[in-house]
Amino acid sequence: MLDHLIRGATVVDGTGGPSYPADIGIRDGRIAVVAEPGTLTEEAVTAEDATGLVLAPGFVDPHTHYDAQLFWDPYATPSMNHGVTTVAGGNCGFTLAPLHPERPEDADYTRRMMSRVEGMALKALEEGVDWTWSSFREYLDALEGRIAVNAGFMVGHCALRRHVMGADAIGGQPTPAQLDAMLALFHDAMDAGAWGLSTTQSATHSDGDGQPVASRHALPEELLALSRAVGEHEGTQLEAIVAGCLDQFSDEEIELLVDMTATAGRPLNWNVLTIDAAVPERVPRQLVPSERARRAGGRIVALTMPILTPMNMSLGTFCALNLIPGWGEILALPVPERIERLRDAATRAEMLRRADSKEAGVFRRLADFGRYVIGDTYSEANAGLTGRVVRDIAAERGLDPFHCLVEICAADELRTVLWPMPTDNDPASWALRRETWEHEDVMLGGSDAGAHLDRMCGAPYTTRFLGDCLRGRKLVPLERAVKMLTDDPARLFGLRDRGRIEEGFHADLVLFDPERIDAGPATLVHDLPGDSPRLDSRAIGIVSVRVNGVETLRDDKVTGAVPGTVLRSGRDTRTVSTV
Repeated sequence: MLDHLIRGATVVDGTGGPSYPADIGIRDGRIAVVAEPGTLTEEAVTAEDATGLVLAPGFVDPHTHYDAQLFWDPYATPSMNHGVTTVAGGNCGFTLAPLHPERPEDADYTRRMMSRVEGMALKALEEGVDWTWSSFREYLDALEGRIAVNAGFMVGHCALRRHVMGADAIGGQPTPAQLDAMLALFHDAMDAGAWGLSTTQSATHSDGDGQPVASRHALPEELLALSRAVGEHEGTQLEAIVAGCLDQFSDEEIELLVDMTATAGRPLNWNVLTIDAAVPERVPRQLVPSERARRAGGRIVALTMPILTPMNMSLGTFCALNLIPGWGEILALPVPERIERLRDAATRAEMLRRADSKEAGVFRRLADFGRYVIGDTYSEANAGLTGRVVRDIAAERGLDPFHCLVEICAADELRTVLWPMPTDNDPASWALRRETWEHEDVMLGGSDAGAHLDRMCGAPYTTRFLGDCLRGRKLVPLERAVKMLTDDPARLFGLRDRGRIEEGFHADLVLFDPERIDAGPATLVHDLPGDSPRLDSRAIGIVSVRVNGVETLRDDKVTGAVPGTVLRSGRDTRTVSTV
């Protein structure tokens, strides 16, 4: 007897092939049968009519930071609401394990680092996670049996360094004995089922003390030793962030990334490839590592988002504006002093000069302040400004846009929420995206779901992209769009029996209405531990989500079931060839 029967669905199976009508039978968490409609005679415990609906494999998000959130939110909201059934965590060199058992202060350091570098609410990290583990195995075991999605985790280089070197991880180099200890610790994590190594060399990544995070101090020899260790385990990966990920790689960064993947003999992914027709030289440069890696026996995959993810800004709290060269020290001043400096014409002129300089890289796109939209305001002086464009307000007041924006924010004691309108929403940029998606080493992803919670909401990229493909720009057909969200990332990670609708595969499934599939606007909610805020987005048109055959969501409401699996390398992943 079948556990569940889905009748008459339009199946888009993840292979990229044409859709077809079918009845899908589920038994023991797997797809037991795929049959022509009306031909199944086996009885089922439960059944539903899916006529007019699309049944697809559950979506795989290759770049998340759900490492902490899964402890207080086993449903990985809002990702699961938007059809995601498998998430990859532990990215960018940051993980919550291993922690040194004799240094309880390391947990506090990690919380403060994650709060600063990944925008996680400190209160939520303190109140929503028990922090009872030491080893990476204990961390994975703490999640086992209590999550609604499937989740795999890389080992963060920063945690490895901190565990072995303590405070010397910031600024120091490991002795030969310490490097051996780091490798032993890494092998232990890999034996427990970690997916591989994640690391960062990005200049934008600083810890809770404002210092460069631990992995930024690692020399190539250390990174290659860890990469070599990755290749000694089955079903493993590399994920790396360098400064050039945000704009254009340097020659040295290209050489490092190529050496890492070739040394490991494993795929390496990075994020995020920003595609903008106004900077046509960026995409070719960012794909040079992929081309060189293939010649060297490795593989480098660039993640890129298929939507424009709205991200709010503020002059009062840490955000992307702080990462513009020369801005960080001003925006870190106490609020009264910060306002005074921002109101100084010479200071503003220098800030604008730095923001428009080559060294600002991709952050140059944030410097067109006339395009900003005013969000929430908090003073009588700003009444009626919410939703208005700064350029229009500046014209009314006879001010330049940045000066106008500063005065608006100053009236709110810098609490004003700002929404920059994207500069790359033009037809040429969308045409370039469609062309770039054709590259064999470009894959959709980079949501950062679980991070930067009050600043951005990338999790809904799946439903918004599908809605755009069906009823918007129609850049790619539905069948290919589904493959890009399912089979492509599943194959990159070597997931066993996931990413397609096929007999014998795990029943990770999403059922949706093609006439409605979409994502609602991002709204601020206070539902994190400690009443901390985050941006959320409602899924539209998602009828049902199943993980390992068990329904976890029906009509955008979680069912309470937690059938997810902690995916462990080797057992749940196979080695992906790079040659």
